[in-house]
Amino acid sequence: MTISANETDAGPRIDARAAGAGRGTPPKSVDVRLAGYAALTRGDPVLRRIVASHGRPNPFLWEDGGRTESSNFAALLLHIAGQQISTEVAFVLFDRVRAALGGIPEPESVAALGPERLRAFGLSRAKAEYMTGLAELQMAGTIDVEHLDHLDDAQAIASLTSVRGVGRWSAEMFLIHQLHRPDILPAGDLGIRRAVEAEWAMRELPSIREVDDRARSWAPYRSYAAALLWSSRRPVTPAPPRKMRHE
Repeated sequence: MTISANETDAGPRIDARAAGAGRGTPPKSVDVRLAGYAALTRGDPVLRRIVASHGRPNPFLWEDGGRTESSNFAALLLHIAGQQISTEVAFVLFDRVRAALGGIPEPESVAALGPERLRAFGLSRAKAEYMTGLAELQMAGTIDVEHLDHLDDAQAIASLTSVRGVGRWSAEMFLIHQLHRPDILPAGDLGIRRAVEAEWAMRELPSIREVDDRARSWAPYRSYAAALLWSSRRPVTPAPPRKMRHE
């Protein structure tokens, strides 16, 4: 798992680089993923080169060591907990909250803890307030993070960003990893921007608008393109040497 800062939102990015059990393979078949990558690589030689070196990652895979199980509410809490800190620290903070509650955090139990108790677990004042605010909105029915599937991408992002402490970038991460939307490109993610800079040999870090403009041709598979760009930031693992056959 990777949690990284970005310029549009201080939320975490949690993806398939984590170790440990997650939610399993999301409901996107291998054939669907192959079709998405085939469309991208036909139209973009740079993405084709990244596929050749890094393969075809599953952009929808969410691995958090089983901490949030099937709860979108808990997943969004983990996103909030991970803002501007490392993966390891985010897990520690979330685990403290989960231990205090005796299981997967639910809106009622988080609201009952309140900001001061949450701060005692090591969360900042802002994060503690964001978490209790989300819990209260969920309880009131102002937002229902467990049931956003009926909304289109723009509506889902608008709903999520109405929550204090959830910016556009965090909402986009939620759409990819929790809602499994295939056409989301988090242009504000610093890793994405650096990947575009490196892979297209640009002289300077591209702006968010420049990344968005470049990504238009990747629709309707921009989540797949994002997964490739994140993958490109990792070293290529060399294949193990082949054993010699002795006659």
